[in-house]
Amino acid sequence: MHLRIKLLTAFLFIIVTFQAFSQSVDDRKLIKHIAYLSADELKGRKTGTEENEIARKYIVEEFKNMGLNTFYPEFTEEFRFQSRREGKTLIGKNVIGFVPGTESKKIIVVTAHFDHVGIGKANAEGDSIFNGADDNASGTAALLEMAKYFSQNPSKHSILFAALDGEEMGLQGAKALVSDFPFELDQIALNINMDMISRNEKGELYVSGTYHHPELRAILEEASKGKKPHLKFGHDLPGTGSDDWTKSSDHGAFFEKGIPHIYFGVEDHEDYHKQSDEFKNIDPEFLIDATNLILSCILRIDEVLLKE
Repeated sequence: MHLRIKLLTAFLFIIVTFQAFSQSVDDRKLIKHIAYLSADELKGRKTGTEENEIARKYIVEEFKNMGLNTFYPEFTEEFRFQSRREGKTLIGKNVIGFVPGTESKKIIVVTAHFDHVGIGKANAEGDSIFNGADDNASGTAALLEMAKYFSQNPSKHSILFAALDGEEMGLQGAKALVSDFPFELDQIALNINMDMISRNEKGELYVSGTYHHPELRAILEEASKGKKPHLKFGHDLPGTGSDDWTKSSDHGAFFEKGIPHIYFGVEDHEDYHKQSDEFKNIDPEFLIDATNLILSCILRIDEVLLKE
């Protein structure tokens, strides 16, 4: 009897240990997040709208449940900016969570914008809601599950998780964050930005930014070896116009401050910035694989940068 108890205890210890150190996110919760954030009820999450506020509160509650630290009241960094399109001053709200590192004073900043473009002209089907499932409920869902992972498995570097607002209006949330960062900017080791990571017919996920910081390429190649989706490098060559993604999303605000970045995303698809960018058109398997691939990259970066 005692032997059976000992064996059962050992088995349970193995299971708990495996779960604690399993290098993957919660698939079910990941899909739940993207489905909720891209639902019609949130009406495209446009900055300054009631529905954008609902999305923000959802992210705040998730961060609270994870027990994350923060530097702002209710995890929220509020900022104001002048919208030329709206012809008025708008209030944006970033959601910021923090997991202290175990060894390094340097910080990895993980970002994804949760806003989208809201309601627009109806298409032929009568749909006027720009749901923004891939752009960027996908990146936000991944950020939430990565935050939960690292809250349970702290990394050597501290990680600041920022769900950013106002990206669709000129990277406003990212600009606000780097202008009012809770630490000195030189403490930031790297910005990792995720924007559109839930679908690609070729099974490709791009990583942009290693042209400017080639030392990161070998780390990413090693971390992605043998994993899906296929990680491709590029879209960061100066002088190539719209093919250069260096300032195309929130990482651009970090780049402008001389902070290293890597940006994970897919090339534009037929539903980009259209009413048809809906949950039904994402590829759940691709999103799960892409999120776990990015997680593997972060874990490897955490190890290698500590040694430098």
